[in-house]
Amino acid sequence: MMILPEKLHLAGIGGIGMSGLAQMLAAYGHKVSGSDRALKNPENARIFSALEKQGIKLYPQDGSFINDGLPGAIIYSTAIENDNPDFKCLPPETRRIHRAEALEAAIKESPAESMIAVTGSCGKTSVSAWIAETLTNLGLEPSLITGGLANRFREAPFAGNFYPGKGKYMLVEADESDKSLTAYTPDYGVILNIGTDHYSKEELADVFRQFIGKVKKGIVIEDNVYRILGHDALNGLDFRIFSAGKENGELPGKVFRVTSYTNDRKGNVKTSVNGHEFQLPMPGCHNAANAAAVIALADLVGISTEKIYDAVSNFHGVWRRFDFAGRTRGGTRIYDDYAHNVEKIISCMKAASEISTGKLLTIFQPHGYGPLGFMKDELHKALCENLRDGDTFALLPVYYAGGTSSFKPSSEEVIKEYNAIGSKASFMCMPDRAAAARFIKENLKADDIVLICGARDNSLSDWAVNLCKEI
Repeated sequence: MMILPEKLHLAGIGGIGMSGLAQMLAAYGHKVSGSDRALKNPENARIFSALEKQGIKLYPQDGSFINDGLPGAIIYSTAIENDNPDFKCLPPETRRIHRAEALEAAIKESPAESMIAVTGSCGKTSVSAWIAETLTNLGLEPSLITGGLANRFREAPFAGNFYPGKGKYMLVEADESDKSLTAYTPDYGVILNIGTDHYSKEELADVFRQFIGKVKKGIVIEDNVYRILGHDALNGLDFRIFSAGKENGELPGKVFRVTSYTNDRKGNVKTSVNGHEFQLPMPGCHNAANAAAVIALADLVGISTEKIYDAVSNFHGVWRRFDFAGRTRGGTRIYDDYAHNVEKIISCMKAASEISTGKLLTIFQPHGYGPLGFMKDELHKALCENLRDGDTFALLPVYYAGGTSSFKPSSEEVIKEYNAIGSKASFMCMPDRAAAARFIKENLKADDIVLICGARDNSLSDWAVNLCKEI
């Protein structure tokens, strides 16, 4: 078992996963420092101020942290390049520990007795937070570390992506994007779905099989993932299956199926799982499926499902997950979401379409050139199937956060390709945010909705709020 040194430095501490880990390490008695190239960016102040309140010392990413003494190890994520100044300033013998390995070691320092790891292509942040809040509502006081700021756990001094509970359960979001989910050995696992984001479905299926092989006691798995992986992949574990769809062939064991979903467009959203109706705290059929996953997990760990429906309904969500930013002066509603792959974008679009009869403008800022190139064909196909008459899908320029990149394809190139293919769908490239604001002001009315999507750039959230004040 890896034992972490007392003094640790995190390169790229402002990242959502790294900042959660930093808070966790500080809570467990480590002396923590960190650097970030975006240390002075105002959109990151909510995270950096929380870190400082917890005694974590912050530095620009220029190697200057060593002026206060060498750390026992430096922790890094996949986004940190080999020539990063924080690496270059350290003696070559300094230990380098990947974020996932450090997190696994930190989890073993936790007083929690049982680890629950949540993974999948979509929804893992929301579901890990949803499970944690549900268990909190039931008085079980779980700990949480996840890839978003859970609103219920944004209590000073914590930012919301880490919370040190006193109970037996530790909820962990396990990331499939860099395959780091295979570093964990959880007691229970949840696999929500399998989609197109970083790898082919075949490659991702193999990663999920490896993840299941590390699970000790039981697994919750979506019905489509179960069919792709096969029953043998469950390795004899206790399991529950959840499903958002209608009967589609026989499934073994206990199945938690979404049996109804209604939205009256006035904020009254209801769903039922196995015929038991309850209030859903936010719109979207995908959230009904997420609720089914939460209920299935509760049953797997031995919590009575009769007690859980009210607890599931009382979920306060996660920052930048279909957040209502406000209305423009013309009455257009603006929503902000972290959606950055095909399935997430389409799910958000469908949720927005449920609550308005007007037009939908979806503005997506890709979170890297590689991800945009990987998803562009699947995204085009999905958009053509889901954009309604009058709807528009627009790309902003790619957000570049560092790392190796060919700087291809650009957003403009992708939109040209989409329009050259030809379809009834409306696609456009917006050269900057000012152009997007002008388009909204000139083309959208009171019953229309703007959905702003994109990962890794917290300024999108501030922009969404500012649009409501400016236009």
